[in-house]
Amino acid sequence: MTQPVRPDDGRAALAGFVTNRMGRSPARPAQGRPVPKSGDAGAQDFETLSGYRELKLQRSAADLIGLGNPFFRVHDAKAGATTRIDGREFINFSSYDYLGLNGHPRINAAAREAIDAYGTSASASRVVAGERPGHIALEKALAQHYRTDACVVMVSGHATNVTTIGALLEPADVIFHDALIHNSIVTGAQLSGAQRRSFAHNDLDALESLLAATRHEHRRALIVIEGLYSMDGDAPDLAGFVALKERYNAWLMVDDAHGLGVLGPTGAGLFEHCGVDPSAVDIWMGTFSKTLSTCGGYICGPAALVEYLKCTAGGFVYSVGMSPPLAAAAEAALAVMHAEPERVERLRRNGNLFLACAKARGLDVGTSLGLAVIPVIIGDSLKSVTLSDRLFKRGINVQPIIHPAVPERASRLRFFLTSEHTEEQIRQTVDAVAEELSEMEKGGSLIEQLLAKRG
Repeated sequence: MTQPVRPDDGRAALAGFVTNRMGRSPARPAQGRPVPKSGDAGAQDFETLSGYRELKLQRSAADLIGLGNPFFRVHDAKAGATTRIDGREFINFSSYDYLGLNGHPRINAAAREAIDAYGTSASASRVVAGERPGHIALEKALAQHYRTDACVVMVSGHATNVTTIGALLEPADVIFHDALIHNSIVTGAQLSGAQRRSFAHNDLDALESLLAATRHEHRRALIVIEGLYSMDGDAPDLAGFVALKERYNAWLMVDDAHGLGVLGPTGAGLFEHCGVDPSAVDIWMGTFSKTLSTCGGYICGPAALVEYLKCTAGGFVYSVGMSPPLAAAAEAALAVMHAEPERVERLRRNGNLFLACAKARGLDVGTSLGLAVIPVIIGDSLKSVTLSDRLFKRGINVQPIIHPAVPERASRLRFFLTSEHTEEQIRQTVDAVAEELSEMEKGGSLIEQLLAKRG
């Protein structure tokens, strides 16, 4: 049974609490820790898992100083510009519903029609259970969007990256990726057994130095970047990366998960934002959970690539096919995005307004382009969690991003803008952030202030 935390434990526990994101990243076992003997009853007790006591202590420390856990809150409304938690309405900046398509009547109707025709499940992998018309129609629509030969859709965005990279690369190969690339890319690289080399964020010179020094040591090479980086809200120079991949005989993969619906005048993605022919990119990857308001992931590219993945990628071959209503809804969402470019323009206006207001109030927004993702960098994990908690009390829902997800000095609040936020909501939120930060900066150590309030 977990022991209650004593007030004297608070200061020590608090550091671990913020460092491990309220228990999301418990400490790993210390070297030399004894292995339980066969038959040891503790070996079957999940509370003996390394870091479990630390996890409980961190959560108790949060309770001690009156900080609510900002993760896993239950929302009683659809994801969008506003939400409802415990019966209370909030301005919501923790949703990827960039174009406000979640719950759109045309999209809901497409899902209902698919349920009536095909039920709620594909039943098994598409290799086993066969295709449904919605799978084929969605893949065709996405291939047309990216002007590629073909497309394959899968049930998880994270798994799409993992299984694609795991299937394409082998130990004799190498993957070069941006230092801020998504976890799914790193996991896929580890699965493949290929060498992995990271380069400084959006730094073409750093990548070229790596390519010049090491490309000749490997058979195949893959360069991976993102369209819009979800932590910083900035974008790469696609033309520059295309030039490097051609010069050094490498594949280029773009994870456009946050770029679709956001980048470019019509939201087509990174290629439109940069004015680059999408066929210059070997692999386009994206997800359905952002702009397209469903769930899953996709790969667009040459026919040979897609055929190979459909026959060899474990995340496709051994995984259930995408649910028919989700496939229908995603196709409808893409069609609405194409038909209503004014949504992209509203999103752009809202992002630019938030960015301008934040800069006017002296907030650090890093390198954000002000398109949909805007961080407010605080530089301290505890302050970030506390600021999020204070804003929550004022009816604003925004998540803290803290170490180890980002370096401690880069701890932040991350705001996701949608086309449906109002000017009043944006101005009210920026003012609240600036006011609460100013209030927090008064007095001494934040830890001491919080502990003092709890006695």
